[in-house]
Amino acid sequence: MCAADTAYDSNGLRQFLVNRGTLPVIPNNPTRKQRHPFDPVAYKQRNLIERMFCRLKDFRRIATRYDKLAVNFAAAVTLAAIVIWWT
Repeated sequence: MCAADTAYDSNGLRQFLVNRGTLPVIPNNPTRKQRHPFDPVAYKQRNLIERMFCRLKDFRRIATRYDKLAVNFAAAVTLAAIVIWWT
């Protein structure tokens, strides 16, 4: 499943996702003449992911990626996730 915003509502992107075996969950652009099926319940789950990334970016160390090593960055993300979960 690939949840995207209305800005990504194009026939080419939808066809690419279907060819890969991915279910596109993209709301129809209001100007679209040919409507595609859309699952609003699955699209709402996208908001949870966006809010999670927004909360992680509240930590300056993660938003600016100070760490040079991927291991250190992953540790910082883990610590920030624990602090977010704890509060």
